[in-house]
Amino acid sequence: MSTSFQNIKGTFDILPDAYTDDGGTRVAASAEWRHVEATVRDVMRRHNFEEIRTPVLEPTELVARGVGESTDIVQKEMFAFERSDTQYVLRPEITAPVVRSFLQHHLDQRGGVQKLFYIGPCFRAEQPQKGRYRQFHQFGIEVLGADQPRADAETIAVLMAVCEALGLSDLRLRLNTLGTPERREEYVAALQDYLAPHADELSETSRRRLEQNPLRILDTKVEHEQALLRDAPTLIDFVSDESLAHYDEVKRLLGDLGVEYDEDPHLVRGLDYYTETTFELEHPGLGAQSALAGGGRYDRLAEVLGSDDPVPAVGFAAGMERLFLALDAAEADRPGADTPDVFIAALGDEAEAWCFRTAQELRAGGLHVAHDLMGRSLKAQMKEANRQNAPYAMIIGGNELEAGAATVKEMESGEQEDVPFDDLVEYLTSPAESA
Repeated sequence: MSTSFQNIKGTFDILPDAYTDDGGTRVAASAEWRHVEATVRDVMRRHNFEEIRTPVLEPTELVARGVGESTDIVQKEMFAFERSDTQYVLRPEITAPVVRSFLQHHLDQRGGVQKLFYIGPCFRAEQPQKGRYRQFHQFGIEVLGADQPRADAETIAVLMAVCEALGLSDLRLRLNTLGTPERREEYVAALQDYLAPHADELSETSRRRLEQNPLRILDTKVEHEQALLRDAPTLIDFVSDESLAHYDEVKRLLGDLGVEYDEDPHLVRGLDYYTETTFELEHPGLGAQSALAGGGRYDRLAEVLGSDDPVPAVGFAAGMERLFLALDAAEADRPGADTPDVFIAALGDEAEAWCFRTAQELRAGGLHVAHDLMGRSLKAQMKEANRQNAPYAMIIGGNELEAGAATVKEMESGEQEDVPFDDLVEYLTSPAESA
């Protein structure tokens, strides 16, 4: 069986079984995705977060304002289009949409701090590579309405709790403070003054950033640029006393929680909306592009998006494809495919009709039931029960219908037992006690 159609470059299908894509990356099975999503939801429940879901389609201006006109996302990576004089974009990240939703629906009127989480797809028109796709998936949190360092520390603690619950260790948390935008402008000027005489030594990308967004040069992976930055002014020297006090308290709280971190004065993240605390979580199994998740405080974003009043906020986002690469590298346990509780095998037309009807009744009783839909022989049906790893096979033929009892075979031991039809649900939901 073949088709002339293929999934679009930079996207992938999630299938019942794991497979390796054209780029050599393992794509996790759907059961593994459900496991990760369920783990995220459980951690969020325990930390008192509520789910929010926003559209994948947003106004282009929302993203341009929220993320920053000079960022790579807006300059090069958005899937944007126009229809009936309206500009749209497939969301490249979810923080700006969440803040838009918070403002639009007046979620502040619910009272208290809004602790929101999300899981969903995002889209960026970048060159696909290992763990990076044009359609990718993120989970994350946004804490809206809290300006205290406790909110920053708890945000980081939630991220670490998800990783711990999934079995990830050997993580590196990088931490920094960006201070306020006003003081950061002073630092940007000093950084430009320092780098300008060395402009000819910079890559084309860094020369462009020197004019448009100098802080992004601090993210460079080019070795001679990293060496050049060792003597550059450091952002921490331009941060106000108030911001330093906030940062020190965040570090103290993380220490109380036993969360280890490395301070990195060059960590700025790639989005314009960050202020004060910023952080990034890395895993060595991801190689040179080791970032697993990142986030920080963004107290000014609501005003950028049109709010009359500031909304203090902090959050993080984690890439799920990157997470699966880390889980693979760590050889963390993941569930296999779901298996049925019982496979029903039928002999004859009357038995097939009984099995079809009874399968629905057993499912209504909470059981995961598989049965044959192709009218195959009993031998073929039992082979299929083995393929699906069913622990029990229920065999129904004329004798069983006449006796009103099914032959139930335990597949591993081969032992069989006659079970009255009325007792099937009880037997299959508690076989050890019924045997």
